[in-house]
Amino acid sequence: MAQRGIREYDAKRLLAQYLKKYMQGLSYDFKAALVTPETDWALLVKENPWLKKNKLVAKPDQLFGKRGKHGLVLVNATLDEVKSWIGERMGKEVTIGKITDALNCFLIEPFIPHDKEYYLAITTEREGDRIYMSAEGGMEIEEMWDKVNEVFIPILGDNKEVPKLIKKAIPKGIEEREKFAQFVELIYQFFVEYHFTYLEFNPFTIKHNLIYPLDAVARLDDTAYFECAEKWGDIEFPTPFGRRYTKEEAYIKQLDAKSGSSLKLTVLNPKGRIWTMVAGGGASVVYTDTISDLGGAQELGNYGEYSGNPTTDETYEYAKTILDLMTREKDPQGRPKILIIGGGIANFTDVAKTFDGIIKALDDYKKKLKEVNAKIYVRRGGPNYEKGLEKMKEAGSKLDLPIEVYGPETHMTRIVKLALEEK
Repeated sequence: MAQRGIREYDAKRLLAQYLKKYMQGLSYDFKAALVTPETDWALLVKENPWLKKNKLVAKPDQLFGKRGKHGLVLVNATLDEVKSWIGERMGKEVTIGKITDALNCFLIEPFIPHDKEYYLAITTEREGDRIYMSAEGGMEIEEMWDKVNEVFIPILGDNKEVPKLIKKAIPKGIEEREKFAQFVELIYQFFVEYHFTYLEFNPFTIKHNLIYPLDAVARLDDTAYFECAEKWGDIEFPTPFGRRYTKEEAYIKQLDAKSGSSLKLTVLNPKGRIWTMVAGGGASVVYTDTISDLGGAQELGNYGEYSGNPTTDETYEYAKTILDLMTREKDPQGRPKILIIGGGIANFTDVAKTFDGIIKALDDYKKKLKEVNAKIYVRRGGPNYEKGLEKMKEAGSKLDLPIEVYGPETHMTRIVKLALEEK
């Protein structure tokens, strides 16, 4: 599973979307606006007239916590005060812990006066999910962890038992216990159905049958995109705070934005010996995990995927970017550089068409590939895979490159072992 953080704005947007359909007796009046360097304030106010009517809260929305402790939350402010406060901080660098980065995205919401704050978090584990609840939320939750109640829900457990487990664990000190329990049950359903891996509301409050998640942290399992695309909508997975794109990552991100397909690249180790070109988000996780399990984690150069039937030209640009990174330096120990071109069995991606793009890139980089003594391993299945694999074999002979080719009869991770084992 690939856990990827999403903005607080999107976590609350998805929550409002879900609760609108399923919540009874309680409701969530979602109002929120994002501000970036490109924001047109006049248009923002026109689209969100509540900005002029309410007192407001403003804070950065860039996947880091402890914003209150770092003086990065403005509360009970007018729109003019919010505009001034954000203007003073937009583009400025701040240091959170040991990480420094520039502020470039802020969240604005209505200010909600309240007396009581609660805590709720859900996390997923190998054997099930764990729910944490407390009658006291806020910035000091770690210091009050002895007041947090915990519920474990086994992955193969009886779903009918979930409400009972939750009600039994409701902490003392919660005045609206039935409403609290109802909210936690719904949030857990939301967590499961939307494939979250982590979800935290710290704090949230309940007022007059209204739920107010005042602060949220969330991560999704991005390998569930094929199942949740409609639910998630136009979801964004922002770059983690302090993580700047390399030139190559920025280029692939630009290609991805213009494509109806999915093109993703994260450079892990520019000097790495093992590089992957994997079709499919789920397959990319499997290959990366297998490389790590076989002791190659420190030598892995990249993580990413191409999927959704990219064009030949898009695949060519993607492959060319990886080959350029891979061939810049020889391995210091004189070992061969390894390229794994893998994937599961495609549903609708034309394997032969994408391989045309990869072969074109291999042709461009054949000299550099030979200089780093590259060895290439290919495993693929799906539409036109026989034709694609035959083209890849022919390319190996024509370009004089060591390319080993395997079809779906070979387990998808078998080529990892073949590539990494000592010959």
